[in-house]
Amino acid sequence: MQLFDWIVLIVTLLFIVGYGSWKTKGSKNVEDFILGNNETPWYTVGLSVMATQASAITFLSTPGQAYHDGMGFVQFYFGLPIAMIVICVTFIPLYHKNKVFTAYEFLEKRFDVKTRSLAAILFLVQRGLGTGLTIYAPAIILSALLGWNLTVMNIIIGVLVIIYTFSGGTKAVNVTQKQQMFVIMSGMFITFFLILHYLPNDMTFNNALHIAGANDKMNIVDFSFDPEEKYTIWSGITGGFFLALAYFGTDQSQVGRYLSGKSVRESQMGLIMNGLLKVPMQFFILLTGVMVFVFFQFNPVPLNFNPNNKTVIEKSAFKEEYHVLEKKLSKLSEDKKVINLLYIDQLNQDFDNPILRKELVTLSNKEKDLRDRAKEIILRADSRSETNDKDYVFFHFILNYLPKGLIGLLLAVILSAAMSSTASGLTALASTTAIDIYKRNVKTEKSEKHYLNATKFFTLFWGIVAILFACVGTLFENLIQLVNMIGSIFYGTVLGIFLVGFYLRRVQAKPMFYSAIISQICIFIIYYFMIYTQEKLGYLWLNFIGAILTILLSLIIQFIFFRGKRDSDDQIVLE
Repeated sequence: MQLFDWIVLIVTLLFIVGYGSWKTKGSKNVEDFILGNNETPWYTVGLSVMATQASAITFLSTPGQAYHDGMGFVQFYFGLPIAMIVICVTFIPLYHKNKVFTAYEFLEKRFDVKTRSLAAILFLVQRGLGTGLTIYAPAIILSALLGWNLTVMNIIIGVLVIIYTFSGGTKAVNVTQKQQMFVIMSGMFITFFLILHYLPNDMTFNNALHIAGANDKMNIVDFSFDPEEKYTIWSGITGGFFLALAYFGTDQSQVGRYLSGKSVRESQMGLIMNGLLKVPMQFFILLTGVMVFVFFQFNPVPLNFNPNNKTVIEKSAFKEEYHVLEKKLSKLSEDKKVINLLYIDQLNQDFDNPILRKELVTLSNKEKDLRDRAKEIILRADSRSETNDKDYVFFHFILNYLPKGLIGLLLAVILSAAMSSTASGLTALASTTAIDIYKRNVKTEKSEKHYLNATKFFTLFWGIVAILFACVGTLFENLIQLVNMIGSIFYGTVLGIFLVGFYLRRVQAKPMFYSAIISQICIFIIYYFMIYTQEKLGYLWLNFIGAILTILLSLIIQFIFFRGKRDSDDQIVLE
């Protein structure tokens, strides 16, 4: 990185932190700190919701995902717009009517304190882990690519977020996320058009799509019924719908964004904005990854994009064997360039040459074979190495091919996304701990200022916990793969609780509590067999299974064991 890149990076980040702290300092009470005094307009709600979900992992992994596997990942989001409609119709009006600070506060009014506490604890477990990851994931990539110390990187990201989140709470998160989304999308659009500019002069965007299609990167929709396929239209519409419904409807990191809206209508408009823009945004990010793939059909590529693995190889006895593969890949890259240029020339004459398409596929398969052999060598050199290099593809392009200044901007994009998700996580963890756990169990009367200070303390506490978790993250293997599933493990049960609370008036508190416990245990068992047996199931289905199981069990327990009985703790507030 050049001096100009550092200036762009540092100025961008300091502006976001300084602006957020200055604009929102001096919260007067808990309502101001947690709900932003209900002053957030709909467009800020929409941007804040989008920024919360668009973590650094989105901009690290998604282009690399498309580079390796194509556009199919977009199906993951097909259920999201439907979920937004359901939340707008049911969830938001009930949350506002009951004047809750957190989503879980509603559950006590509908059921009892045990159900509220259970849902809050499940949330704290999965979101606490996830917030640590929002720091750790970008830090480990940046430290590997830039040579920065991982612990220092974790602390920098965490401290920057704590400063303005501690100062202004939800209002600070909402305000800064507008700036962060501007930085994020500006950086991605500039990069996309630069990639197109870097392609050969006689190559059109349509030519690029043809090359991507010839390599099976443009298969957007998969109608397969194979449950082992992670991303199909069916898993996207069903599992993706339940995941989006749980995440946006019951996860306090998202609920807190639209509870701060000026009115029910403003909150609904913000979520509809998210529903309309989220799928196109993810499509665009995936398409950027596909264009990176096309770019590397004309430019040299490493055997493995993770620079740590190159360092491991150079210090091992397998160095020469690896270098032989590198030479073969270099020769293969030249052959690919020649065939792709011939293919473009034919396309410009309106002829999609099937022989050349077949040759492109053959060369891609040979490249894949070389990469697989390289992974085997890397593992022989160090069995603990992470050979999956998807997260490093986009950064390799950024650091080696973007002009000065833009590198700093793209790094600011990644760090802004990390800060955005981390800030939302911290406010959600702090508000849930303060309101659902601490305040609910304090026996004596306390002042508003006391609970405001308590919420700020829990913001600082969870910030430190997230940093500590990120710092010890290297002690765990496959951490990122585990946390990618952690939400699906818990979300289904929590969503089931809320759906029963909203739609099944006859189900009372005790049946609900028992069914949630049993359902969560069942999901743990299913997940165990997914990991430790040969049986495979796309993790999106865990959301569907958890929600349906919770609902069915609550009905069964209610009508078998509690039929005709009235639970004294049950409070219906759905009229």
